[in-house]
Amino acid sequence: MNHIPVHSIPLGLSQAYLIEGEAGPVLVDAGMPGQERAIMRRLRALGRDDLRLIFITHAHPDHDGSAAALRRLTGAPLAIHRADAAALARGETALGTARGRGRLLPPLMPLLERLLRPEPVVADVLLKDGDSLEAYGLDAVVVHTPGHTPGSSCLIVEGRVGFMGDMVSHTGRPHWQRLYAVDWSLLEQSIARLCGLRLERAYPGHGLRPLDAAAWAGLTSGGRRWTHSA
Repeated sequence: MNHIPVHSIPLGLSQAYLIEGEAGPVLVDAGMPGQERAIMRRLRALGRDDLRLIFITHAHPDHDGSAAALRRLTGAPLAIHRADAAALARGETALGTARGRGRLLPPLMPLLERLLRPEPVVADVLLKDGDSLEAYGLDAVVVHTPGHTPGSSCLIVEGRVGFMGDMVSHTGRPHWQRLYAVDWSLLEQSIARLCGLRLERAYPGHGLRPLDAAAWAGLTSGGRRWTHSA
């Protein structure tokens, strides 16, 4: 199989990715507010000024914070699952309920939202489960994984490379989302669905290293125990 060129953009708290499609690169996630400069530097370093699409995995400020600025700077359309479109348009953050160390964040959210609230922006493309990105030069399918947020979604490229948003983190050992959910039952169903995918590589929303096939197989084999993963 051909290699899929992917360029990671470390943004401190989260990760963004540039996928080189046939017609130009596609950006996955947009970091916190003010991080558009780091993403634009990466594009320029690659000699690219032809960004085709900005795909946002979910409406949280560490993933959509610079989306509006990047759309202005690049002219690329902005895409998100339709269930998170209203939150994106209002610049809102829906954490739902927290578990474990995730309980440390909600008391700070009013302050953080005042300091780091994403610029509200209306998406150009409203996605749903199973939508293809072929129109943007990328052999990729949207997989709706609700629970963390209503519209949380992953992007699966060529059926073998996944961009997981906050469904998977690789901070320490690889683990499923276990801190925040608007619906924990839906989150568990979404994880069960992802466990049915056989991926060669999975790119997490947090953590500097992608999961290779062996790491992904190990994570999915323990999917039923996701609430207790380390």
